[in-house]
Amino acid sequence: QVQLVESGGGLVQAGGSLRLSCAASGSIFSINAMGWYRQAPGKQRELVAAITGGLSSTNYADSVKGRFTISRDNAKNTVYLQMNSLNAADTAVYYCNADILAWGAVRQYNYWGQGTQVTVSS
Repeated sequence: QVQLVESGGGLVQAGGSLRLSCAASGSIFSINAMGWYRQAPGKQRELVAAITGGLSSTNYADSVKGRFTISRDNAKNTVYLQMNSLNAADTAVYYCNADILAWGAVRQYNYWGQGTQVTVSS
């Protein structure tokens, strides 16, 4: 059984920072791409940032470029999202996502975390 568990969300004032973490656990053989998505009330879930396996190439939504940084620690099966200069538009539930090959599986599957709330007060 593979699962993703996020942490680090909370309430922060505009201009502040938060760091989200997402740890993958279970019978994991390898993890390929990892990413963060968010969903604000009444809106569709959107990609915030992603990082590939191997070279750890990254890409970001235009709305967060220059403010957010995604990184990963492969030894810990963990992906991070450092969020700086937060504003009210960043308020959302943030979800971790990863492509994981479990031990004994014939292909990788895509997994989601349960989500963590980020609220930015103005």
